[in-house]
Amino acid sequence: MRSAHTVEQVRAAEATLMSRLPEGALMQRAAAGLAVAISDLLGRVYAAKVLLLVGAGDNGGDALWAGAMLARRGAAVEAVLLSSKVHEAGLAALRSSGGRAVLAAEAHRPDVVVDGIVGIGGRPGLRDEAAEALALFEGVPVVAVDVPSGVDVDTGRLPDRHVRADLTVTFGTLKIAHLVDPAAQSCGVVHLVDLALDLPEPPVEALQPVDVARLVPTPGPFGHKYTRGVVGVRAGSETYPGAAVLCTSGAGSGLAGMVRYSGSAADAVRARHPEVVASEGRVQAWVVGSGGDTDAEAALADALSDGVPTVVDADALIYVEQGPPGLVLTPHAGELARMLDVEREAVEADQLGFARRAASEYDAVVLLKGRHTLVARPDGRVRVTTSGVPWLAVAGAGDVLAGVIGSLLAAGLDPWDAASVGSWLHGAAATQASGGGPLTATRVADAIPEVVQGLAS
Repeated sequence: MRSAHTVEQVRAAEATLMSRLPEGALMQRAAAGLAVAISDLLGRVYAAKVLLLVGAGDNGGDALWAGAMLARRGAAVEAVLLSSKVHEAGLAALRSSGGRAVLAAEAHRPDVVVDGIVGIGGRPGLRDEAAEALALFEGVPVVAVDVPSGVDVDTGRLPDRHVRADLTVTFGTLKIAHLVDPAAQSCGVVHLVDLALDLPEPPVEALQPVDVARLVPTPGPFGHKYTRGVVGVRAGSETYPGAAVLCTSGAGSGLAGMVRYSGSAADAVRARHPEVVASEGRVQAWVVGSGGDTDAEAALADALSDGVPTVVDADALIYVEQGPPGLVLTPHAGELARMLDVEREAVEADQLGFARRAASEYDAVVLLKGRHTLVARPDGRVRVTTSGVPWLAVAGAGDVLAGVIGSLLAAGLDPWDAASVGSWLHGAAATQASGGGPLTATRVADAIPEVVQGLAS
């Protein structure tokens, strides 16, 4: 599990650790990890040109100490001091190692810029002098210390002016901005330097393959199709029969024992999936709404009357009200905006905030689709899906995802696990099926069994 903590949690853990260590030891650990990461990015140290943008606070100190370590190994290190209150011991170490402080306009064109402007406790945004200094070195790779300066660390929101990093070297734990868009897009590759912090339960986390392998339901030696779960699908319509086919493709990827289909696209479903049972009967979970068009409202009412966990997607989302228990809502940003009566742009700017708000207002698990999909619980805990590729933004992919989540619900996972595991499998299947190029929703569904098989190896 990749855990992301709040600034307050990190500060408290750092204070506890520092009370047990010699003064300055924690900063030395962080600076050493930062120096190694910069070296790896450069591919060499001797004669490399390194520019530090240094603000007040510990991030500036980390940058200065790392710069001193690089200078001792032969790098030409210059520091632009953007505050009158920089870390004095770090600056002295840099100068004694051969580095020097310069004005931004006097600095040589560097091989890398190190962003030590603002730490995790800083206000979002950049002051004029910092923005102007950054602009002088446009096109040079940027390494951010802990977080790109200017981002809103605890929310993932982005102000107008902030650093866009190629590499972010963070310490102790991930921060929320490293996982949650839009801020995560400005972090580049995130490298974690372990500081052995004693941290509480994280409010935001990201499943890793080992977590998914532990959570995916696997059949026992005496299992059969009914004990493994029956997932019902009420999707598609005369206008969108393909949505029913794709939804049953996801539901029938082998994670549950059986798929039932109820709707107007039965012939299309049977033609693609002869194993799907197109008749009424008992199910352990429903998937409703994908391509439902004008059939969606009635389909949702019928599904909810069964009292089983239900995935509500696409056209059915506008008919959802708070509760009953066991709902998984799967909107994209535009659909969530309609559900909350806000503008889409607002949702895209504050994805974490609106996903949490919807989960609370609807008392349901809410999966907000995106580059980094968010799965929020009513209590505010969130999982972020970081598997997947941009090629996954293709028609029908959401129909497959809804079916996958429904099959995991039917197999016995709770709504939060089903949604987050389903989202991870969906993204991993897209990555595998894509191979770096275009793909279709059908290929995503077809790749899911192979991804699950790979988890077990």
